[in-house]
Amino acid sequence: MSGNYLLRNATTTNGEVRDVVIESGLVVGKAATGMGHEEIDCKGLVVLPGFVDLHTHLREPGFEQSETVASGSRSAAAGGYTAIHAMANTFPVADTAGVVEQIARLGEDAGLVFVQPIGAVTVGLKGEQLAELGAMAQSKARVRMFSDDGNCVHDPALMRRALEYVKAFGGVVAQHAQEPRLTVNAQMNEGPLATKLGLGGWPKVAEEAIIARDLMITELTSSRLHVCHVSTAGSVELIRQAKARGINVSAEVTPHHLLLTEDLASGYDPLYKVNPPLRTTADVEALREGLIDGTIDVIATDHAPHPKESKDTDWASAAFGMVGLETAYSVAQQVLIDSGKSNFERLGAVMSSNAAAISGLDQQGKYLSPGVAANLTLVDPKDSWDPKPQTLSMSENNPFTGLKMQGRVRHTIYNGEFSYRDFSIVQRVGI
Repeated sequence: MSGNYLLRNATTTNGEVRDVVIESGLVVGKAATGMGHEEIDCKGLVVLPGFVDLHTHLREPGFEQSETVASGSRSAAAGGYTAIHAMANTFPVADTAGVVEQIARLGEDAGLVFVQPIGAVTVGLKGEQLAELGAMAQSKARVRMFSDDGNCVHDPALMRRALEYVKAFGGVVAQHAQEPRLTVNAQMNEGPLATKLGLGGWPKVAEEAIIARDLMITELTSSRLHVCHVSTAGSVELIRQAKARGINVSAEVTPHHLLLTEDLASGYDPLYKVNPPLRTTADVEALREGLIDGTIDVIATDHAPHPKESKDTDWASAAFGMVGLETAYSVAQQVLIDSGKSNFERLGAVMSSNAAAISGLDQQGKYLSPGVAANLTLVDPKDSWDPKPQTLSMSENNPFTGLKMQGRVRHTIYNGEFSYRDFSIVQRVGI
């Protein structure tokens, strides 16, 4: 059973200081008498809708040495998340109803966040034939988002069929935009620095060409496209123009692409090796502008844990990817709040409500209206902290290690119960 809580003196996204009442898992307008509310002092804390991540690699089944659904759920709860979307590049691949239902059950067993599986677009992520999209949509996991993330659906005819198919149940195709023939042996952003370091370049046009193509196919099919981990200024402009034309496209940007640049590759530290690669300062500025003006809809972590041996090697041999669930809020605060360019209402949208709407999670992304499920995050915007390599994830590939960060998640409330409280996980909350 869910407890009853009275969150005293919390600051809302519009700056109002008020009490928030939670009873039986729901936000209510006024505390009922005799309910035995536990009072929590939230002075100085901002209450936000529980964060929703559209792009999380939980690795289970198949790669439990990197992460499990349980460990990823702990890391997510610590980052303020009440829902995460598990990417399909597991082993076996999440391309059948059975696998996505297994992942959903593992999330329920962990009980810390809502785990929504993402289904593969193609069988085995091979880009050759469509996976069981309809069966996954009709399964108990109720999959609505499909992605071959890690691989691009590079065949335009197959991409068209996928976009047409998902229309039947209100689905969306999330594309990893990477033209494979332009990125053979690519190791970092293509440019003078890559040449100087002797590393293979990943040209921006490899991303932008796929996005441009997919936008036209989306317009043709009157379907829905979501663009994963946008990383270039050119991509932002393509999406901006497409939205102006009425194309049904949404887009995400990762925390690391909002903060870090290709210059970090200069020391050959594989910690900073990621796909798509870290780009230039000009790209970072364009991504921030796109996030603020609404061109980019959400911040999604692309949390990609790897065992130590996959990163503790030479750059060319190292795995692509970074963890990011526990530092995402701090980056969002830096870009949107501390910059003075946006506000907490926009932060709540890009960290929560927009993602929930894209994926169709009815119980997530809501806020403080009476009667809605209490999925909330409370943050201390004045808390300064230094991220460490070891987070609650099983992996330590944290690119924000050693950076001074401002703003930190203090509490996470999932379905009316604390999953994370005073910087500690609260195990096995009521669901």
